[in-house]
Amino acid sequence: MTTGTDKVVPVVTRKGSEAADTGQSGGAVRISGVGASHTPATKIWFGKVSNEPGYRSLPHHHGEAETGGYVLTGIARIYFGENYSDYVDMAEGDFVFVPPFMPHVEVNMSTTDELVWLTARTPDNIVVNLPDVDDSILEGYSRR
Repeated sequence: MTTGTDKVVPVVTRKGSEAADTGQSGGAVRISGVGASHTPATKIWFGKVSNEPGYRSLPHHHGEAETGGYVLTGIARIYFGENYSDYVDMAEGDFVFVPPFMPHVEVNMSTTDELVWLTARTPDNIVVNLPDVDDSILEGYSRR
C-alpha cells in the first residue's frame, strides 16, 4: 500500500530494543513492543509484562483502556473486588480480559518460576497506580 510518494511498511521492534518508557506498577515490569512512543501505532499498545518469582504488581487500573492478556509462561492470579478479596487463577495458554477502570493486583503465584504475560490495550498502556495493600489481605499469596 502506498500513499503519495511515501511507502507504508510494517514496523518491527526487535528483541532487546523494546521500549521500557511505559507505565509500570511495582513488581510487574512492562516493556512495549507496539506503542505510540516508538511506532506509528495510535490505537493499540502491545507488550510483555513479567513478574519475578513471588512478586506482584501494586494495586492499579488501566483507566479507559480495555486489556487483553495471555499467560505465556507461569502461574498467575489477578485479585480484584472489594479489598481485593476476589481472584481468578490462570496458567500457560490462558487468556484474560480486564475491563476498564477495574482496580486489580497481578501476582506470580510461583516462588521459583517467572511469570510472563503478553498484553494488548486500547488505546495505550494506561497505568494508574493505587495505594499499596499489605500482602496479608491477598488470600493464598506469599512471596516465599
